[in-house]
Amino acid sequence: MGNSDSKLHFRKAVIQLTTKTQPVEASEDVFWDQFWTDVNLTAQDIFALVPAAEIRAVREESPSNLATLCYKAVERLVLNADSGCVCERERQAVLSCTRLLTRILPYIFEDPDWRGFFWSTVPKVGKSVDEGDDESMRPLAESLLTAISDLLFCPDFTVESHSKTSSDDIQSIDSCEFIWEAGVGFAQTPPLNHTHDSNRTELLKLLLTCFSEEMYQSPSETHTLNPWVSFFCSGENRHVLPLFTSLLNVVCAYDPIGYGIPYNHLMFSDQRGVIAELALQTLIVSLEQELIDNSNTSPNLNTNTDTCSADYNKNTTAEGCQATRGENLFVNYLSRIHREEDFHFILRGIGRLLNNPLLQTYLPHSCKKIQFHQELLVLFWKLCDLNKKFLFYVLKSSYVLDILVPILFYLNDTHANQSRVGLVHIGVFILLLLSGERNFGVRLNKPYSVRVPMDISVFAGTHADLLIVVFHKIITSGHQRLQPLYDCLLTIIVNISPYLKSLSMVAANKLLHLLEVFSSPWFLFCSPVNHHLVFFLLEVFNNVIQYQFDGNFNLVYSIIRKRNLFHQLANLPTDVNSIQKALQKKSRSNSTHNAIFMETNNPCNTACSEGPYKTTPVQTGTLNASLKAMPRTQPTSSYTVALFHLSIDKLTETSQVSEDGTTLFPQQSDSTNSQSDHSSETQVRDTDPTSGQDDQKSEKEDCDGSPKHVSSSLDWAPTPDWVLSWKSKLPLQTIMRLLQVLVPQVEKICIDKGLTDESEILKFLQHGTLVGLLPVPHPILIRKYQANEGTALWFRTYMWGIIYLRNVDPPVWYDTDVKLFEIQRI
Repeated sequence: MGNSDSKLHFRKAVIQLTTKTQPVEASEDVFWDQFWTDVNLTAQDIFALVPAAEIRAVREESPSNLATLCYKAVERLVLNADSGCVCERERQAVLSCTRLLTRILPYIFEDPDWRGFFWSTVPKVGKSVDEGDDESMRPLAESLLTAISDLLFCPDFTVESHSKTSSDDIQSIDSCEFIWEAGVGFAQTPPLNHTHDSNRTELLKLLLTCFSEEMYQSPSETHTLNPWVSFFCSGENRHVLPLFTSLLNVVCAYDPIGYGIPYNHLMFSDQRGVIAELALQTLIVSLEQELIDNSNTSPNLNTNTDTCSADYNKNTTAEGCQATRGENLFVNYLSRIHREEDFHFILRGIGRLLNNPLLQTYLPHSCKKIQFHQELLVLFWKLCDLNKKFLFYVLKSSYVLDILVPILFYLNDTHANQSRVGLVHIGVFILLLLSGERNFGVRLNKPYSVRVPMDISVFAGTHADLLIVVFHKIITSGHQRLQPLYDCLLTIIVNISPYLKSLSMVAANKLLHLLEVFSSPWFLFCSPVNHHLVFFLLEVFNNVIQYQFDGNFNLVYSIIRKRNLFHQLANLPTDVNSIQKALQKKSRSNSTHNAIFMETNNPCNTACSEGPYKTTPVQTGTLNASLKAMPRTQPTSSYTVALFHLSIDKLTETSQVSEDGTTLFPQQSDSTNSQSDHSSETQVRDTDPTSGQDDQKSEKEDCDGSPKHVSSSLDWAPTPDWVLSWKSKLPLQTIMRLLQVLVPQVEKICIDKGLTDESEILKFLQHGTLVGLLPVPHPILIRKYQANEGTALWFRTYMWGIIYLRNVDPPVWYDTDVKLFEIQRI
């Protein structure tokens, strides 16, 4: 009964607020106390009792009442935070104010005229104006954030009290003694308290709502710093260090399996899982950087990265980040983590959580499966990007494979689902970043023995084979909106290829199948950039032959079997009639992706073809977040549009690896190094004359479907001169020399011994050598990820899209006017 009465009184208060034509004065405490005093309602109750239409009506018709409501709610939070929530009534008032503000804030943010309300100067809540000190006036947002921070370390409310702390000295407690979980910088494990976790969850949800002002600005407006995040992560927040440590430790220490009792997650509520998810979302948002800073500091960051790759102990990455990344102390603290035990704790925790959805048990659904793996990937990305010592720790340990396998699992699981294309993009981004370092390629030689549920070709080999097989599956059976990723996928394979000691026959066939597809004349002639895919694949073959010939007899055998592909490339016709004839073979399908792989379904490809193209249907009644520029003709939505403005040459910079393993940097022109605006982002320019990547002036345009590129592509037509310009640079010398030497020897063995089994040929190739017979080895070119404004905007949009979709109970941002991306019902 009591709960029903509480709902009734609260609803009456809401109706009074919306029907009053005259402004209610802030001094009428009896009226305002109705919203939080003696109110015992859940967040779901408050969301139901305060409809969106009534919030908007008050905002438009009685703006002073809405402003006073927000002011009084923040004032109550500040007063109770100052007093330390010493009684149950105060604690319940804090929760009511927290839930009410969580409900109202999104409707404040969606109106541009209201966006500055919380940053206007008002009398400091909790103090009278006549005190006259400098602190008597401050923005309401700062008061709110300070109160939230204080309440997150309030003894007996959100943390366990060490001793009976009086209300007088609540502001002087050392919050570093109340960190929520053991881990980085804190060795003690506080006792588990579900009530405290529940209260933390409510406050973190309000904090995340405060940060969400970014969602109500268009991408062009997000170049300015988020003022909420800036203040919360600055030195003005006295709890910034324990907050950072608590959020990070709660995430990395969380174990969904617990004691391993089957179905325990169905019998007991897992409050720690809820707070771990919210802590993770709050953490990745707090680590967000100013977009314009990314473009300005990217040359310094690249220098740090590459210097560290040689010897990270000799450079001061943390200090460099501290100097160039502004006042965000979350970023500062993250960049300064350096102890190996801390790295081990973080990496083990992230790896455990990423692998959780892959677990297989004899009892179906007996183990809890987490759903926040996308946020985990964003956190892992930020850790590698902001702390280079962490990146090198990951690469030098075998734990990197615990990150690789779940990423490949997610790529394979979602590649045909257009509504989850953002997950594919972030997985590829992470692998592109890791592949820029030699240790990653070396680690991939470890045999792959742990089987996860993936519908891919069965093989016996290494983690490198797994990567190639999954990438082949993405390219051949993914949907057409993944085409902009082809460059990234092949760049990753190119980066790791000089270190792959033994590819399996399955992986070798996959690579040859891709070459067969991408080297077909009509595919080469239908786009001004398609030939770059062939250059990438030829570079892969050259790297393996020149640097890892011993042990890669499977790939050599596959090259010999498909030698006609290389002869056809060398003899590619360049006359007008041949070009037009090849283009006429193009399928009538509007999708180049569908046509190309349907036409390769012939007997010689049966060993490596993946079957027809299929798209996984999306469940009806779900929501999808997409960028604002998403064409409305698309049946589903996702986070791909921002990437459509990023080609591989803007995502990477090229460096050479010398014989002693050090990294060298090709000399670049002034225009290449220009970072003044988005249109002058760094372009990759390979210095190896056989790489085929140095013809980039007019023809190396974005193959990513940007509007500018589309308009130019519509008027573009292949010409003999254009074909000759890149055909003459095809790096075929090494492969042709290999075929010239080995094909006669293999044919002779087959004739002399009457062989019909390939095992004898493989045995011959396994013990063969080409020492002194191949051209001089070319330098190893590594294309490293390069931070730029476009990828920073993509990550920011993707991150907020995930948070929007994950917070549905209660639906904090549902049915509000979000501008950073589009929400489409499907």
